[in-house]
Amino acid sequence: MKIKELQKTVFAQLQPVFDSVESRIFTDMLLQHYTKHNRISLNLNPQIAVEPAIVKQIDEAIADLLKHKPIQYVLGETEFCGLRFKVNPAVLIPRQETEELVFWVAAENPLAKNMLDLCTGSGCIAVSLADKLQNARLTGVDISFDALKVAEENAALNHVSIDFQHDDVLQSHFSLNKKFDVIVSNPPYVREAEKPQMQPRVLDYEPPSALFVDDDNPLLFYKAIAHIGKTHLANNGKLYFEINESYGEEIVKLLQQLDYKDVVLKKDINGKDRMVRCANAK
Repeated sequence: MKIKELQKTVFAQLQPVFDSVESRIFTDMLLQHYTKHNRISLNLNPQIAVEPAIVKQIDEAIADLLKHKPIQYVLGETEFCGLRFKVNPAVLIPRQETEELVFWVAAENPLAKNMLDLCTGSGCIAVSLADKLQNARLTGVDISFDALKVAEENAALNHVSIDFQHDDVLQSHFSLNKKFDVIVSNPPYVREAEKPQMQPRVLDYEPPSALFVDDDNPLLFYKAIAHIGKTHLANNGKLYFEINESYGEEIVKLLQQLDYKDVVLKKDINGKDRMVRCANAK
């Protein structure tokens, strides 16, 4: 089958489920991934023959997409902060909002030496900061062994060295016996009550333990990590969170009550309260 014919076939198969724009994007992503040709090459060489084995791989990928499996999981990879990351259902798919958090942390802490990423997941935050701040030593912590395996693969893939450790930030015994200039975290923050508004591709495939918190304790992780910051941040060290837009003011009050200073609530590109930064007041 030729590239031009395959493009039309893939697009037609996707259209019953996805709109035209998304169908076109997914078609391009599938063909680039499996044929190993970039978009320019595909458009300039529509008569390139595609081997039957590759066509079969694309057909299998389409079947997964039609079941609402996220294309990042279908392809096994995604892009974040200009880097390539492996992803699978053991880790959340990195979001654009989290890129904004990384850029903010990197811009404000160019000379930071020791940085800690709690609830690291795929390692996208830690790996991206290590790539941007090459004098910093990064530590990443997660409760999931499967997530840590993915994070370690992503560090190797992007040629950075990170100390990944297994631990639970909700346990009172949490301790790394080390001080950090920066602690950053994108913890679980979606309330169970928000599930009806979420897409099947999220609910059916992404790890719920990395997404959801009980409705009656939505600040659970923020409280725990804020207390960790009081013992693990260096003097004037900074703590950064990605947050649920509904709880910005409550998180600010929580941090102020714990005697953090310079608390800043920051909006994302969509105008939603999405990030908080504060400094240790020791």
